[in-house]
Amino acid sequence: MMPRFADLPLRAKGIVIIMVPLALLLAALASVFVADRQSRIAEDQVRVTLEIQSGIQELHALIAEAATAMRGYLLTGRADFLDPFNRAEDRLPVVLDEVGRRLRDEEQKARLERISALVDAKVDRLQLLKQADILRAGGREDLAAKLIEGKQVLDMLRQEIDAMNRREADLLNARTQAADRVRTLSRSLMISAGFLGFAGALVAVFLFSASIVRRVHALKAEAHRLSQGEVVTSADPFRDELGNLGQALADASVLLKKREADLTESEERFRQLVEGVSDYGIFGLDPDGRVVSWNAGAARITGYQAEEIVGQHFSRFYPAPTRETFPGEELSKAALHGRTEAEGWRLRKDGSRFWSHVVVTALHDETGRLRGFSKITRDITERKQFEEALLAAREDAVRASNAKSEFLSRMSHELRTPLNSVLGFAQLLEMDVTDAESRESVAQILRAGRHLLSLIDEVLDMARIEAGRMDLTVEPQPVAEVIEEAVALARPLCGKQQIRIEVTEAEPDLTVLADRRRLLQVFLNLLSNAVKYNRPRGSVTVSHRVLDDRIRIEVSDTGPGIPAERVARLFTPFDRLGAERISQEGTGLGLALSKHLIDAMGGTLGFSNREGGATFHVDLPRAPAAIRSAEAQGIAPHPAAATFSP
Repeated sequence: MMPRFADLPLRAKGIVIIMVPLALLLAALASVFVADRQSRIAEDQVRVTLEIQSGIQELHALIAEAATAMRGYLLTGRADFLDPFNRAEDRLPVVLDEVGRRLRDEEQKARLERISALVDAKVDRLQLLKQADILRAGGREDLAAKLIEGKQVLDMLRQEIDAMNRREADLLNARTQAADRVRTLSRSLMISAGFLGFAGALVAVFLFSASIVRRVHALKAEAHRLSQGEVVTSADPFRDELGNLGQALADASVLLKKREADLTESEERFRQLVEGVSDYGIFGLDPDGRVVSWNAGAARITGYQAEEIVGQHFSRFYPAPTRETFPGEELSKAALHGRTEAEGWRLRKDGSRFWSHVVVTALHDETGRLRGFSKITRDITERKQFEEALLAAREDAVRASNAKSEFLSRMSHELRTPLNSVLGFAQLLEMDVTDAESRESVAQILRAGRHLLSLIDEVLDMARIEAGRMDLTVEPQPVAEVIEEAVALARPLCGKQQIRIEVTEAEPDLTVLADRRRLLQVFLNLLSNAVKYNRPRGSVTVSHRVLDDRIRIEVSDTGPGIPAERVARLFTPFDRLGAERISQEGTGLGLALSKHLIDAMGGTLGFSNREGGATFHVDLPRAPAAIRSAEAQGIAPHPAAATFSP
């Protein structure tokens, strides 16, 4: 039973421990209650027997009084002698009824019926004696006969009453003995119940001590061993909560031992790792800033060995101007924010300086108390020197770029003045000469001058873009109007090769955000290239598509396209792809300048080969609805969004 009980859950154990003495106590109380009830029943039976006997005696007395009263009346003739008779006559039915209701014995009930009949007979005869005609007749003989008959009935009645008394005496004796036995049994049951309650309490205490208290003490001892870092071996074989707790302690002991071993191994690996790092100085500080640990990297960077620096304040690595203030500020920032980073000059043991990048981290224990700091130092003197050299080179490049931009600006101005003069005189010559050879020579002068002027403009635009000084006025522009104007300007270029330009009509309210003059310059450049590199009698198609918040405008031709290996060079300045196949003039800057302009307006310029030609596409932001609505109503755009530099 004990192993089975020990395997029960603690709740079931508690119920059993409480219920055992409680059940015994309830059983004892029930037995006492039963014994008390039986005792009361026995006593009630004795009381009823006594009441029956009292009733029988009252019957006997009433009949005797009635008979005596009747004899006195007969002898004296006085009516006052009849009072006891009258009382008896009224009382006898009541007493008979009370005795009958208390009787339980069948024999007594039968005897009571006979007594009741005899009582009725006796009363009837006494009533006859009481009648007046008998007294007036003076018949002594009849009176004697009536008295004799009454005496006989009275004798029979007395015999039945005596028999009934004897029977009730026997019943009283038996019931008294039964009541004594019940009282004796009740006392025995009370003693037994007390013994059982005491025994149940002892059993409950034993069960509680054996199955809970002793095992709890054992678990307490195991927990103490676990807190001391010793291995806990679970010896509790039972499967209740305490047994599971003991097993959990054993498992925790094994796990803690394993983690302790892993932690020791990890700490050893970490120590070896830290001590083996040579590129970084890693060392620990106490809360006051004194060195408590030192690795090989710190020794290499600073020149101090561990035995020379441990216990010294880390401020000795700082130059004299910052030694008094900066180390304390570093520790304060790390303690406040958890960590801090800084760069600056530090000192080696030999007095030489190096540029250091340091990270200071505050170390706290589980209660939040500051235990010290870890500091990681890296010598970045070479990187610092490289950054300074790179910064100097960048400044030189900026100066060179500015000088180039200034040179191009001045050069364009200096070249434009004589070139405009050349073009002006060439136009005058063209008006004066009449022979064909001279006119062709003048035309050649004009073409070369205009080409040179276009080259100067494009070079200047590229210089402005590279210098970040290209000013653009970005406003909502109707797509249909810009395409129509660009096509109108490009149509004269189609005459020699008989190229036709086809335009997909755009919606009137379709607008993009762009600089109109520069966008027209880009489209004109794309259309002129599409015509220039097309086949004779070919075609150029201008179409558009709406892409969410952007609009794509495509320019497609029916020329030979561009070989895949040359596509990467498409937007390279001064690189004229396909110039070997045609005799058209060009600067090689058109596509590069167009791409820069579209990028500056927030769009993209792309290219794709297709079957039977090539396609350039321009993606531009679609104008917001509010701007389009304002434009439709003739309201000028907000000046804040008008001009910007790319």
